[in-house]
Amino acid sequence: MSLYCATGGVESDLLPQLQDLFAESLAKLGQRNRVLVVPPDQSRVHSRSGDLTRYAWEYYGDRLQAVLPALGTHAAMQPDQILRMFGPMPQSLFRIHNWRTDVETLGEVPAEFIHEQSEGKLNYSWPAQVNRLISHGGFDLILSIGQVVPHEVIGMANYNKNILVGTGGRDSINRSHYLGAVYGMERIMGRAENPVRNLLNYAADHFLRHLPIVYVLTVIGRTADDCLAVRGLFIGDDAECFHRAAALSLKVNFEMLDAPIRKAVVYLDPHEFHSTWLGNKAIYRTRMALADDAELVILAPGVKEFGEDRAIDALIRKYGYRGTPATLKAVDTNADLANDLGAAAHLIHGSSEGRFTIRWCPGQLSKEEIEGVGFEFGDLKTMLTRYNPQTLRYGNNRVGEEVFFIPNPGLGLWAYCG
Repeated sequence: MSLYCATGGVESDLLPQLQDLFAESLAKLGQRNRVLVVPPDQSRVHSRSGDLTRYAWEYYGDRLQAVLPALGTHAAMQPDQILRMFGPMPQSLFRIHNWRTDVETLGEVPAEFIHEQSEGKLNYSWPAQVNRLISHGGFDLILSIGQVVPHEVIGMANYNKNILVGTGGRDSINRSHYLGAVYGMERIMGRAENPVRNLLNYAADHFLRHLPIVYVLTVIGRTADDCLAVRGLFIGDDAECFHRAAALSLKVNFEMLDAPIRKAVVYLDPHEFHSTWLGNKAIYRTRMALADDAELVILAPGVKEFGEDRAIDALIRKYGYRGTPATLKAVDTNADLANDLGAAAHLIHGSSEGRFTIRWCPGQLSKEEIEGVGFEFGDLKTMLTRYNPQTLRYGNNRVGEEVFFIPNPGLGLWAYCG
């Protein structure tokens, strides 16, 4: 097991040397002739994974034979999204992961392990599933690229999640997400060690060791002038690179506030966020910072649907974001939701549990649709005039009232511990 790069700090900006650091690490791997890159999709555009994927292509040339974005249940990337994120790479290199049809089960984590990790709440086994291109593509190097940042399902994003969930299948995605939701999102976020990560580590140790996977992990932070900086780069083939990245991310991306937020305004970039499935990061990442009876305003000009997947979209519309008790009851009494535990987990994560108001201001969903799933509705044009994301600064702002503005919820985690 090897660590090829571990550099950075809370004040670092590695962007000017990112390509050189990456190339030096790739040189340490020796000759590789069939390379697969597994980056995230456009929902992680700020991760610098697009740049790193392009650098890998420039380094390996024709030996880089495929790029498989780790979509999970997200919609396939469109050509304009690929160009925006990855630059002038041949689009013929890009493959689409279909989580319903493209996977192979490599092995199974026993139900006893899940039962223990869930504190006795769950009694199912877990299939370790990956895209067949990973297991049968004949590659001698698989570069799994992504950003480590606090995450609602896995505590800290990336590492083996990129493979086992990002290119996973229906059952692996559903059951891992549900484990996290049942265990409790607040107990997981920002923690490198937790039941969902323990599950993926078990699967990686037992079922991925024969694959030539090298993890390339970034840590991205916000500068004083609201720009983004590459704070860390960690490259390796085992857990050490992840743990080092997670330790830095906790310092860079987790903000403890002196007082709870009474009103938060979160902006969702229309290039990144087209659904509440992704856009509810505005809820996940702020929930621990919001006061009781607070209001969360979500400005979402690009949001046009609830689920990225048509079947999940229908389930969200049917059951709504009603909180944990209502969702668990719906799972117990409705076969369609019980058969899609990832959707059930998302419904739990996307609720305020009745504690604060969530006002969605979408570009392309109606008032009836938003209220139909349990949210309050805000008119986007009116709210953009009142809370202009071009003039608001990150953090506290005075605009006739005090608001805490977050220009991209995917870059951090906020909490208040009174």
